[in-house]
Amino acid sequence: MASSQLFFAIIAIVIVPSVLATDFIVGDDGGWRNNFDYQAWANGKEFRVGDKLVFKYSEGVHTVRKVNGTGFQDCTAPASAEALTSGNDVVTLISPGRKWYICGVGKHCEVGKQKLAITVLPSEGAPASSPIPTSDASLKFHVWTVPMIATLVRMLFS
Repeated sequence: MASSQLFFAIIAIVIVPSVLATDFIVGDDGGWRNNFDYQAWANGKEFRVGDKLVFKYSEGVHTVRKVNGTGFQDCTAPASAEALTSGNDVVTLISPGRKWYICGVGKHCEVGKQKLAITVLPSEGAPASSPIPTSDASLKFHVWTVPMIATLVRMLFS
């Protein structure tokens, strides 16, 4: 009996994070492009840790750069900011808070208003007062693995 419970608990560990996450196609059918109101697009959407932003565009035409609030306002990215360039860029939201993205090509951000600012909320079911781990890897571990391991241990010793 305990082995079947363990099996189902392990399946839950693997499946639960992917079921709860949402993939958002930035800009919907039109994708990542100039002269589109990304703030209006984001309004009413609830972005949570574990969700993914998918930036779709023709490769070589645009880029995606994650910036801070100042970089968003000024349409500038630090030299250290990695440019995503595949045309099908997936950004997994790994921590709560404000997030900013711009196109780093020419004046697409300044003139074309090709920029997106969102607020990421904690994942569904995550305790509101949980401390935020400092690294991406530890966040992924804590958000999903710790509660599941606790459940497994409880099942094994009950």
